[in-house]
Amino acid sequence: MDADQKQPQTGRFRLLKKTEAGHGKHQPEPEQSDIAGLACRQVAMRLLAAVVERKTSLDGLTDNDHGHPQYRALAPRDRALVRAILGTALRNRGVVSAALKRFLDRPLPENARALLHLLHISAAQIVWLDVPDHAAIYLAVEAAKQDPRLKRFAGLVNAVLRRFAKQAERIRTDNQPLDNCPPWFGTLLTQAYGQEKAGAILRIQAQEPPLDLTVRSEPEIWAQKLGGHVLPNGTVRLAELSAPLTELPGFAEGEWWVQDVAASLPARLMGQIAGQRVADLCAAPGGKTAQLALAGAKVTAVDLSASRLQRLVLNMARLHLSVETWAGDMRKWQPEQLFDAVLLDAPCSSTGTIRRHPDILWTKDEADVQKLAGVQADLLDHAVRLVRPGGTVVFSNCSLSRQEGEELIRAFVDRHANVQLLPVQAADGGTAGPGHADHAGRLCAHDTG
Repeated sequence: MDADQKQPQTGRFRLLKKTEAGHGKHQPEPEQSDIAGLACRQVAMRLLAAVVERKTSLDGLTDNDHGHPQYRALAPRDRALVRAILGTALRNRGVVSAALKRFLDRPLPENARALLHLLHISAAQIVWLDVPDHAAIYLAVEAAKQDPRLKRFAGLVNAVLRRFAKQAERIRTDNQPLDNCPPWFGTLLTQAYGQEKAGAILRIQAQEPPLDLTVRSEPEIWAQKLGGHVLPNGTVRLAELSAPLTELPGFAEGEWWVQDVAASLPARLMGQIAGQRVADLCAAPGGKTAQLALAGAKVTAVDLSASRLQRLVLNMARLHLSVETWAGDMRKWQPEQLFDAVLLDAPCSSTGTIRRHPDILWTKDEADVQKLAGVQADLLDHAVRLVRPGGTVVFSNCSLSRQEGEELIRAFVDRHANVQLLPVQAADGGTAGPGHADHAGRLCAHDTG
């Protein structure tokens, strides 16, 4: 529920060169630890390899407590820089790949994947980040020299990145959105929304997202305190952070929590739930749980993962909210009493969150979409059994695939004669805005007995 801190500007680099400019005086070759910023680039290169080769979650790799050990060994400011580099490289991976094809005389050897990762993270800095060209190129060449696999490519790294620097403006502007994603995802988008809307989605995903907060009360006051503005549904949006997230006013007191505006919509669809018994399924880390509890519902939060549920409990303690919990497979859960309402925010392909989680495009594919649609259908079949006759089920996920949305719901309603599909009106949840998409729908369970 509490997102990583926003990436800061990269600041200055202390560059150590062999020859002092203008003097021709030879300087000793620096040790790796003496080159400011080099460790960040080396870690970024390794983590990019883990994402695109081993399909590892970027959130997991950059977790401050359980992430990659070399990432955790970095200072907090350096960690932020690594996240900025990786986020930018992944958001613009297709554009960089296309430029590399133009800049290379021949394809790189099949076993030169590490070189490709180095070029991608370096090009991202040159073209999109506030890193001086000479700094990005120098550090990339040093990274190549210190890697036995890449030492022989140091000259190529220098030449290719100089071409990126020379053509940075063209690379930023002269590209088609559908070229900046894997073919499977481009096909999914165009089939679902048409080429024009697909292009608009991809243009937005290439931009770094803002930070959204759900506040307990008085959003205008908190927007002023935190330097943000209020969206139509009451979410406070911050364009940038003035301090680490946990040091901002109101965090320790539990006055707000991090939650994308679209992610706040499903709980709002519950309507007036004060005093009602509500089950929040697949609840961790607890953003929607907090909304339901703050609205006065008697909430039971359910999650398959005991550790994630413990994180939810800690979040509720900070927010001074009381909820019950149950850890385990919700399909095996048999509560003593049926609920007035159930919220199922189902596990999905997460393609609606690619702006905040750009690694998703490179760690998942169409087979994952199909598999997860089946999981969601199964979970929804069980969720409706937990609600009393006349009660409400809100189903949501953060996928852009109609297979995980409209098609899934139509098939579900066809299977359940005792369920009615309720319309969602624009006034029910406010405006989500670009950056995070949720499929959300309301179902009403009727007593057919």
